Amino acid sequence: MNVLVIGSGAREHALCRSLSLDPAVTALHCAPGNAGIAEVAELHPVDALDGAAVAGLARKLGADLVVVGPEAPLVAGVADAVREAGIPCFGPSREAARLEGSKAFAKDVMAAAGVPTARSYVCVNEAEVDEALDAFGAPYVVKDDGLAAGKGVVVTDDIEQARAHARACGRVVIEEFLDGPEVSLFAVTDGETVVPLRPAQDFKRALDGDEGPNTGGMGAYSPLPWADPKLVDDVLRTVLQPTVDELRRRGTPFSGLLYAGLAITSRGVRVIEFNARFGDPETQVVLARLRTPLAGVLLAAANGTLADLPPLRWSDDAAVTVVVASHNYPGTPRTGDRIDGLDAVKRQDAPHAYVLHAGTKRDGEAIVSAGGRVLSVTATGTDLNEARERAYAAVSRIRLDGSQHRTDIAEKAARQG
Repeated sequence: MNVLVIGSGAREHALCRSLSLDPAVTALHCAPGNAGIAEVAELHPVDALDGAAVAGLARKLGADLVVVGPEAPLVAGVADAVREAGIPCFGPSREAARLEGSKAFAKDVMAAAGVPTARSYVCVNEAEVDEALDAFGAPYVVKDDGLAAGKGVVVTDDIEQARAHARACGRVVIEEFLDGPEVSLFAVTDGETVVPLRPAQDFKRALDGDEGPNTGGMGAYSPLPWADPKLVDDVLRTVLQPTVDELRRRGTPFSGLLYAGLAITSRGVRVIEFNARFGDPETQVVLARLRTPLAGVLLAAANGTLADLPPLRWSDDAAVTVVVASHNYPGTPRTGDRIDGLDAVKRQDAPHAYVLHAGTKRDGEAIVSAGGRVLSVTATGTDLNEARERAYAAVSRIRLDGSQHRTDIAEKAARQG
């Protein structure tokens, strides 16, 4: 199978790594990719938001499957262009991707499907914002209606900060605060059959102890020793399948990866948000545990034959990912700093720990930082304690001037496990 992956982050590196280990994959390409992905896939320049360009590249390469990784190309309709070219594509249509592209649309779908979520208001001016904030009270939850690279949500007790975020966004969704721990659950779907993956938990705040501003994610782990064993089945029944069924009923079937961000509240499971693609950094730990070859699963979703696949196989091992970020992230990051120690991780920590690139590029013989979240260091172990030890041992070998990372990823869960 000849596979083309679209994207350039750690999520795409994780996908390419898994696909490179699949014996059914005979050729692997990534566009535009990054310095780490270049080690497992052939890179090609492309504007990932240009559907015609992506479809043209796929035709030129003779791709049997295109996997669209990031949300922006999906919302821009890149998957539609690839399918119109007659090439199987893993990723929802432009219309179905509105589930992530518009939080107001997602709320409408959930209401129609009877999916449990937070009560909310869609606001387009300051008067509506003030009315919604007053209705719910603190903590205030204000979400940019559109895509915001994981940083469009403010949760605060400061009403002026909430108002300022709403003004900066324009159209916002303001909703009640959901208590309880958060869980990320992915599901592969062909628009009818829904196959859930294993749950993970990510860490959105920049600093230890869940302090600091929201980020795109500073780390993740799987499995969740504290979660109800029935959680996945319950979420499939009450959230994932009803959502897929409702989108199909509307004439916009969702085919690809449906990501449910969940809060396990005192009143039961509630959906915080939907994403229309693999999440980062949760993908890194979920795929680290998947034993079923990935390409066949993605192709079955693209071809509408997911029901014919046998059950997915999983490792009993635990997995932990720690994100290494640039100086000043999630503000304007400093870039161009040399990254050292990557070879040391390969020599001393493989195969149980490895580095997935996100914001990197090659500068001559060196690898340098080129974004906010630079690397994801992923490790597996017989339990979360061993996976954490291996991940942080690998992190300690990496040198990036001014870099930052959280030191408490999976710490609480490892103690519980």
